[in-house]
Amino acid sequence: MAETIRNDYEVSSQADAHWEVSYARMTDVTPTVTQPALLTALTAGTEIGGTVLSIDASTSRAVVDLRPAVTYLHEVRNVRTYNAAVEATWGAINEGDRIYYDPSATMPAGTVLSTSPLDNNGVANPLWGTAVYSGRVTFPLGGATASTQEVPVMQRGAGA
Repeated sequence: MAETIRNDYEVSSQADAHWEVSYARMTDVTPTVTQPALLTALTAGTEIGGTVLSIDASTSRAVVDLRPAVTYLHEVRNVRTYNAAVEATWGAINEGDRIYYDPSATMPAGTVLSTSPLDNNGVANPLWGTAVYSGRVTFPLGGATASTQEVPVMQRGAGA
């Protein structure tokens, strides 16, 4: 019996994992170009994060770079903990720090990444990436007071 090989479908629109994603499958259903994106998942902790490359409001779809280990500069809040639903402690951001997708209502407008593993309601934030050295940024960033810093973040992406 001859083996049948299917090759009549498209696996990726681009070889570098730039995927079209419906807004409805994203945590932020109003994505912004150059901003972090988080695709929803059935199981907490298995979400896929990437960076929005383009949007098409007419089709409600965004092209998201989902490659693992790609580094982009992103705004990161240096919040470490929350208490009674408000930011309680902050710390310097260093190379190797875990960066989380943080949907907390306390985050500054346009900022969705932080160093806090829990959001302001005590729910686990999805791991989005890691702060890395880029040559453009000198660590540590921020300090013991609230701040938002531009940080090179290596995203986890798909398959990580």
